[in-house]
Amino acid sequence: MDKALDELLGFAPDYDSPIPYMRRTREYYAAIGYTTPYRWAHYLAAPFAPLKKPLAESKVAIISTAAPYQPDKGDQGPGAPYNGSAKFYQVYSGDTSVDHDLRISHIGYDRTHTTATDCNTWFPLPALRRAAASGRIGAVAPRFHGAPTNRSHRITVETDAPEILRRVQEDGADVAILVPNCPVCHQTCSLTARHLEAAGIPTVLMGCAKDIVEHAAVPRFLFSDFPLGNSAGKPHDVASQDQTLELALSLLESASGPQTTRQSPIRWNQDGKWKLDYLNLEQIGAEELKRRREEFDRQKELARPNRVGKAA
Repeated sequence: MDKALDELLGFAPDYDSPIPYMRRTREYYAAIGYTTPYRWAHYLAAPFAPLKKPLAESKVAIISTAAPYQPDKGDQGPGAPYNGSAKFYQVYSGDTSVDHDLRISHIGYDRTHTTATDCNTWFPLPALRRAAASGRIGAVAPRFHGAPTNRSHRITVETDAPEILRRVQEDGADVAILVPNCPVCHQTCSLTARHLEAAGIPTVLMGCAKDIVEHAAVPRFLFSDFPLGNSAGKPHDVASQDQTLELALSLLESASGPQTTRQSPIRWNQDGKWKLDYLNLEQIGAEELKRRREEFDRQKELARPNRVGKAA
């Protein structure tokens, strides 16, 4: 590229575009030895349910892919490596009137650029409470719901999404906000949003993986061009978190039809070079790929016992 011409025209660098997560993920798993490419959920149209009442009179539910902290399941703290033993495979629910310690060590968020020191960046319950206190929304639904991050489209569509719908309806929620973290989380939340919307519950997905969400065709999508793990705003930045939630709420009100994407104007940083790192094979050597394959297999074994158990 002609750098002088770019500067003259004010062009941004080519790398400073939304990360192509589907392509990078396919290439990465092929490089560590998985020869069958993963098929991402793909739809050409999406269901759409208009708001039935103003948000100021609506009860809003949160659906999250984060997991409750489990002291007996190893390191789940800030900077923890991927921890398969902390993974959950069945829908769970929690009381929104109390605080919760939700972690994301069980999923593949951006561990290079995400500190994971502020759960409000992936679980916007405090921001939603502030919105309720100010009258922006009618109320927070009595429970939030945990959506299992499942690579199986069928399990998400036939088991998990219907269970989440049942619980959201049981709570009397009028609308739902879905907040994914890892690449597969974005697919899980997209499929769940589609299911809720088809049942008449308006949704908005707050996420960072634009290609995955739009490939799955959701009703409403607030895209934040941030590292994975920050779908609800910047860490330790309440203004950013409140602004991100407000963008999602206003999208619920303003979208005139399905597959409406709004991009947050907030920048993660000025140069955007963080986008060069996530699962980028140009920056990962052969020995590191071998180590990662061994670790991936080990974590799958650690996660295996969690597949059997009761839903909360």
